Amino acid sequence: MNDNEHDYHDEAEEIRAETAAGAPELAEHDRVGELEKALEEANSKALYAAAEQQNTRRRLEKEMADAKTYASAGFARDMLAIKDNIERALAAVTDELRADQTAANFLAGIEATARELESVFARNGVERVASKGLPLDPHRHQAMIEIPSDEEPGTIIEEMQAGYVLKDRLLRPALVGVAKKP
Repeated sequence: MNDNEHDYHDEAEEIRAETAAGAPELAEHDRVGELEKALEEANSKALYAAAEQQNTRRRLEKEMADAKTYASAGFARDMLAIKDNIERALAAVTDELRADQTAANFLAGIEATARELESVFARNGVERVASKGLPLDPHRHQAMIEIPSDEEPGTIIEEMQAGYVLKDRLLRPALVGVAKKP
């Protein structure tokens, strides 16, 4: 730095010092502006934190409600196997066996158990998935075979195993046979 530049630099410092001393309101105005900006940033951060907290609370409330609603899904899925076995047992009973009084009493007990199980499912929101005669819905049905038929291709014409939902959630898809062109 040469002497001229040095003198110029010193003069600029003196002017700044005089201006700050002579106009404290300007320095104060700058300070107020900085404080307002800092306050605005703090308010913005507080609003963001409050919104984030509210979103977290809502998400947790929904998760708790879902957990309560679908807590029995595993149990209901396990009970479906029992229901299937009861239905298979009843389907295998011949007319001859139904005519026998001892067997008829035994079958009446099994049928009552099947009705009670169906009633328990209904009270707890477990419903059978409609399938026969409907178009294949991959969210509710699982196509196992294609069967040549005069029906519209993709229409369910046979149900091999019933599907079930708990409220609106699929427990088990229906295993079905769908129509195809002959």
